[in-house]
Amino acid sequence: MTRPFLSLVIPAYNEEARLPATLSRIAEYLREQTYGYEVIVVSDGSRDRTAAAAGEWRPEGFPLEIIDRKENRGKGYTVREGAARARGEYILFSDADLSTPIEEVEKFFPFFREGFEVVIGSRSLKGSDIVIRQPFHRELMGRVFNGLVRILAVPGIADTQCGFKCFTRRAAEEIFPRCRIEGFSFDVEILYLARKLNLPVREVPVRWFNAPGSSISPLRDSILMLVDIFRVKFYALGGVYSSPERQRL
Repeated sequence: MTRPFLSLVIPAYNEEARLPATLSRIAEYLREQTYGYEVIVVSDGSRDRTAAAAGEWRPEGFPLEIIDRKENRGKGYTVREGAARARGEYILFSDADLSTPIEEVEKFFPFFREGFEVVIGSRSLKGSDIVIRQPFHRELMGRVFNGLVRILAVPGIADTQCGFKCFTRRAAEEIFPRCRIEGFSFDVEILYLARKLNLPVREVPVRWFNAPGSSISPLRDSILMLVDIFRVKFYALGGVYSSPERQRL
């Protein structure tokens, strides 16, 4: 793997204010690389000018695709929609706030060379660098949720929710068409399916900054995410994951 082609998918909901700066940072980094790349922004039914802001930012010749879906369907659905349009050998999704800086992807490529199919960023491993921490109540919520996830769905993964995950094309084609969870806990489903399909997963410590303006509601979304863990187990027991949906990458 000397010159990979990287597809970067950015799910975005009401990100008009910070998306141009995010795209500028990404473009500055990617232009220095020797491999091919594309960036796919998917606006998840945003109520502001998210898609328009991305279009106004776009410099001539930069490989940016903008999907402006009018209906809000959730982060999981949005990531899958972007991945289905991706052309890359490797497909990375990153949060629009760049809480994990784009250059952290450099840490992932050596593990793909070792044979891993899914490489994910982690804020919880030794070597992680949390530059700006979350408020205490959100950190506590995350620890409780990750503890339940390790017990019920994906043992051995320290941080399922870091919004910086990369897949080989083969892994993406096997995992995403089987996914059903549309909300924030789609990460758990992705990792559960990777394990179920015997696709090797590697967790890598990353640098991370808490960014203000999250749309997560600590109480409401904690309950919904907990319900989703049990949905993953229910789908698995019911054989739902054995048949991919029609849409393929």
